[in-house]
Amino acid sequence: MFTGIVEEVGEVASFAGADIVVHAHTVLEGVKLGDSICVNGTCLTVVAFDRESFTVNVVPETLRRTNLWALKPGARVNLERAMPADGRFGGHMVQGHIEGTAELISITPDGAGDILVRYRVSPEVGRYIVHKGFIAVDGASLTVVDCTDTEFTVALVPFTRQHTNLTGGGVGSLVNIETDIMARYIERLLQPE
Repeated sequence: MFTGIVEEVGEVASFAGADIVVHAHTVLEGVKLGDSICVNGTCLTVVAFDRESFTVNVVPETLRRTNLWALKPGARVNLERAMPADGRFGGHMVQGHIEGTAELISITPDGAGDILVRYRVSPEVGRYIVHKGFIAVDGASLTVVDCTDTEFTVALVPFTRQHTNLTGGGVGSLVNIETDIMARYIERLLQPE
């Protein structure tokens, strides 16, 4: 389980075969083999690490659903360690199970350094996005400003922009999306047997 509070922005060192090596600092504190680290919102298992980097494996299903397939050396990625049971819960419940990607379609100033960022998403994912609900965008917990079945907007304060990769790719870039899991559970429970 994650909170969607990005701990640091790491840098991809290499991506060969199924292995992604990421340079990091904060998320390496106390790391062990088998730990989960969220990379751009995707829960991945640490298979190797040293003092400056960690390695995760990526399976084909993850590559199909996420933006990880496009990572190249030097790419900046949002990182978060799994939340300890006695940790502070500062964001929302994020599983690191990406439902799909969204395309960044506009960035608009919204006063005092804030910006509004609009994304296009598939209707299959968009149906679970609600006005003033929360959403994880590349692993960052954000509040939905407005939405339709195929688009949604979030507001980014300067702190979030400075401590994530959310606007680094610019218009046309893809981000990973995870909606509130509760909506999917409720839908499943309401289906007739």
